[in-house]
Amino acid sequence: MTGPERVSIDVRGVSKWFGDVVAVSEVSVQVGPGITGLLGPNGAGKTTLLRMIAGLAAPSEGEVLVLGERVRDNPDIYRRIGVMSEHQAVYEFLTGRAFVELAADLHGLGGRDGMVDRAIAAVGMEDAQGRRLGGYSRGMRQRMRLAAAMVNDPEVLILDEPLSGTDPRQRMELSELLTEMADAGRTIVVSSHILEEVETIAGGIVLMVDGKLAASGDYRAIRARLNERRYKVSVGCSDPRGLAAALVAMDGVESVQVGEDGRMVVLGDSADLLQMAIPRLAAERGIRLERVEPLDDSLESVFGYLVSR
Repeated sequence: MTGPERVSIDVRGVSKWFGDVVAVSEVSVQVGPGITGLLGPNGAGKTTLLRMIAGLAAPSEGEVLVLGERVRDNPDIYRRIGVMSEHQAVYEFLTGRAFVELAADLHGLGGRDGMVDRAIAAVGMEDAQGRRLGGYSRGMRQRMRLAAAMVNDPEVLILDEPLSGTDPRQRMELSELLTEMADAGRTIVVSSHILEEVETIAGGIVLMVDGKLAASGDYRAIRARLNERRYKVSVGCSDPRGLAAALVAMDGVESVQVGEDGRMVVLGDSADLLQMAIPRLAAERGIRLERVEPLDDSLESVFGYLVSR
């Protein structure tokens, strides 16, 4: 893969182990301005890698540079980074505003009140800033935690599962905010174990599995590769045998199995093929679709496919 023209985060041959457990193994990747999605199943090593990028953990091997400098034990770089951890614990007795003010104080910010105002307004929490965090919903906490992470107007923003607990509207609003920040030249890394959660905002993707780098690069190129892989779905409908007969006749459909309970399993050459063909054929034949569920669309299977290419 060709690296970004401007490198904000440079991970060089990084490994991290805890006793006999290898959490991250020989990962090298470069990230530039914009939004990069860090994807992988739970336990893939995403959080450990983010902690090393943020300077919160030291690599066992290799090095991490942020904005051209080693990040570990470098307070000047810490002031240019914003971090939102995966853990959602907060000081419930604090108001939302006091929580963001605490983050500003830890950064030693001058003109604190103005920066706190801007951060809280950016996440749309002005009306709730005087309430205690203990009374917030999960989505509200996530937004106020994001405000705390960005109160120092960071050049690099590291967000571990930031969309967790947010409803669709909040997810859309946060995505728009992150896109605006990226358009202004910031570097944002967003981790998730859900591919679709970051696909609309991330220009680049870093995929991890079992502590190793499975793939990295332009999201559209990786998505195109995913769409080429064999794809299996379970289908429930009002006429399983009628739909099965239509699917079997199609080029690119490898097999169709219909169980005694009417449950149908379809294996095709690609995700695109089945995602378009099943609704079209059902509509043409007046068949009511009840469900279409992927059987092998877990991130583990995605990584297995990518690694084998």
